[in-house]
This record gives sequence, structure tokens and C-alpha cells, in this order.
Amino acid sequence: MNQVVPATAKSVALAEHSARLQEQTQYLTFMLNGEPFAIGILCIKEIIEYSGLTEVPMMPECIRGVINLRGAVLPVLDLAVRFGKKSGEVTKKTCIVIVEVKVGDECQDMGVVVDAVNAVLEIPRSDIEPAPAFGSKIRTDFIEGMGKVNGNFVILLNVSQVLSVDELGAAGQVASQAQLPGAAAA
Repeated sequence: MNQVVPATAKSVALAEHSARLQEQTQYLTFMLNGEPFAIGILCIKEIIEYSGLTEVPMMPECIRGVINLRGAVLPVLDLAVRFGKKSGEVTKKTCIVIVEVKVGDECQDMGVVVDAVNAVLEIPRSDIEPAPAFGSKIRTDFIEGMGKVNGNFVILLNVSQVLSVDELGAAGQVASQAQLPGAAAA
């Protein structure tokens, strides 16, 4: 009758992803290089004005620097550069979106530079298509889905992949190795 079936890590991850999409229907939409993107509001802590950024040497190119947010030092990521594009020009509308990223059992806050914040939209689950297998200008593992809004698509980002601390750390090690004196000779 009732059997206990062991869950594999993959089945648990798929179930968590499905549950997250079903409960998360509100998204913060923003622009990057003229393209609309969105992040689920459940991981967004706040939106602040772009200012007071301190550059840190030997960081991956996509890390613009750090900010001091009420005494906490937060890394700030340039999403456009993370997606392999050129960094957008800083304007009056440029913002830093503070996002909470789960790292193992802990949460870490990070800033994400966006060209402009548009609005918080409720996107029904029925209007969210799966990530395309090809044709996207960014890595498909960065895309949680494609939201249909007023006849246009908005790219819904998978924050845990885009802001993967492990992947960004590995990129930082590569960047620092490339900047070491004599690295070109090796």
C-alpha cells in the first residue's frame, strides 16, 4: 500500500524548482542593454541608487566592486558583463538590486547592477514558457523561463545559477592568475 520511495537529488531539485515557479508569480522587471529581464521578488531585498562603489583588484570582470550597505560589505555584479555583453553606461536610472542568494545552508546578499527598474509584474504560470534550448544570447542554465507580458517575452532569470558563488569564485581565481606577474610567460 503505502511505500516509502527514496527521492533522488535530481527529483528533489525538480520538485523544488516546480514549487518555486508555482508560488512565485510576481517578478521585478528591469532592463539590461535594452532587453527586458525579470527576477522573482521573493529573493529581492531592496533596490538602491547606484553610488559609492569601491573597485576591488583581481576580481572577475563581471564583479564591479563592493558597496557598504548599513555596515555590510556586499559584492556588486554587472549582469550585462556576466551575460557576455558590454557594461551599460551609468545613468540616472541605473540601480543596484540587492538579491539574497542561497549558498549551501546560508544566505548571502549581493548587488546586481541593472540599467533601469521597470515594475513588479504578476505573471501567471500559464504565461511562462520553458527556457529555450537554443537561440538565447545568454546561457540557458541562467534562464528559469520566458514570461509573456503584453505580447512580448521577458527573460526570467534563475538567480541561483546567475549568481552562483562557486562559479564566480572560480572565475575570480582565473582572473587573479591571469593578472599575476609572469603568468603570461608560464
